[in-house]
Amino acid sequence: MKKIFFIISIAAALVIVSCKKPAGEGGNSSIRGKVHVKNYNDNFSILLNQYVGADEDVYIIYGDEVSYGNKIKSGPDGVFEFQYLRKGSYKIYVYSKDSVGTVAPPYSMLNPNLYAPKVAVLKSIEISKKKEEVDAGTVEIYN
Repeated sequence: MKKIFFIISIAAALVIVSCKKPAGEGGNSSIRGKVHVKNYNDNFSILLNQYVGADEDVYIIYGDEVSYGNKIKSGPDGVFEFQYLRKGSYKIYVYSKDSVGTVAPPYSMLNPNLYAPKVAVLKSIEISKKKEEVDAGTVEIYN
């Protein structure tokens, strides 16, 4: 009886150890970065001011997922951090006004499209080891 229990325990341990966990939450690594905002006039010809991106929505996509897995707000200093991540590939993004008209023409007097869609400013990040703190750098957006 002890022999059978021992064999079953070893088999269960091997199954648990051999399962590779995909990118996502449940680890002890983190991704940290900062949001910076450039505020232009309506047709993006004059930079009016720039500032830290406080209280901006920052999204993360785990691995090859098609939609975001989590969303956080940047802090008052524009800093954001996704914690408790496993090894794997990630994408972070923040929405920005479309300054070059890739989605829709930028706002102008001839084209008063105030509700043109925003574009995602995307960064790809790789966590390659446990307890890694990855610096995503600065994500620059337009407002």
